[in-house]
Amino acid sequence: MPLLDAAKGIACLFIVGHHLCRYGPLPEGAASLAPRLIGWLGRDGRLAVQVFLVIAGFLAAASLAPQGILRARPGPPWQRVWQRYARLAMPYLAALCVSVLVAAAIRPWFDHEAVPAAPMFAQLLAHGLLLQDLLGYDALTTGVWYVAIDFQLFVLALAMIMLAEWLQRRWRLDAARAAWLLAVLVLAMAAASLFAFNLRAELDSTAFYFIGSYGLGMLAFWIGRIEQPARYGAALALLAALGAGALFWDWRIRIAIALAIAMLLAVGQRRGWLSAPPAWLAAEPLLWLGRISYSLFLIHFPVILLVNAVVAQLGIHSPWIDLLGMLAALVLAMGAAALLHRWVESRPPSGRMTLVLLLALLAGGMLAAA
Repeated sequence: MPLLDAAKGIACLFIVGHHLCRYGPLPEGAASLAPRLIGWLGRDGRLAVQVFLVIAGFLAAASLAPQGILRARPGPPWQRVWQRYARLAMPYLAALCVSVLVAAAIRPWFDHEAVPAAPMFAQLLAHGLLLQDLLGYDALTTGVWYVAIDFQLFVLALAMIMLAEWLQRRWRLDAARAAWLLAVLVLAMAAASLFAFNLRAELDSTAFYFIGSYGLGMLAFWIGRIEQPARYGAALALLAALGAGALFWDWRIRIAIALAIAMLLAVGQRRGWLSAPPAWLAAEPLLWLGRISYSLFLIHFPVILLVNAVVAQLGIHSPWIDLLGMLAALVLAMGAAALLHRWVESRPPSGRMTLVLLLALLAGGMLAAA
């Protein structure tokens, strides 16, 4: 589905641009050249994360329950949870190691609020287990909150699917009715988030805050597979009504973006747009960027910090030099992401490698702190 790769590539550029324009002295110097663009990216570029949330829900439904019931695989469900953790954690832990070491290297001579403080052991362990926000620890790099939320959302989606299967056995439902039951459960959970949980900022470290966008993606996948035109139209209208009702209840631009992406995926799946997007979206550089988007999301911040520190240390400042520094940081981040994707992310999930990377994070973090 190249359209998904293209969407992830574009969204990731906005996320990287948001951090480029928000952290370090370079955007402050370059702001005079494009004040509106840099100001907008630094303020609102983070909204592109909604694209990742909706697509993640879409792909979770495709992977776990493409027919509305849990896809049969050998082994107990906890193995799927472990595989998801390993899939997320391998490149995440590798990028965290780089972030901790870069911060330690530049901290003595680059005094800036964007540089994370020296980590504690408990803080490192919490990051490794994706519990840092739930336990109240400061982030060691930007974006780690999303990895933890993605994992929580996957577990919550799997729990809803297993609940639907349990009810199917208890009520002796056939597969078709069980699929509709699961859709109703996801719809109810998404509605609870959109109308309640997503309005409470204290819940933003939990999956309940984000399950509205994620659930829209799951529903979009199942709606796009409905064959009967009348049922498809009714389901699509229900999806639109859910999102519109939430926006009428309390307007949030992030939910408007999530609804638009979900509607696009539901319609695009039925019409074949996901596998045959327009030529300009199917350009190989954009698809490549989408494929490495997770690695780029993870590794770009330490690169941005390092470039900011080097330029600041050189003491040569002008708006154009600062802008060139930002562009250099973007290019270097893409190069680092390509390496991370090739050597870590593209490997099959491995418990041994995950453990090695976790131990490397703990040891490297303690060495950096010392």
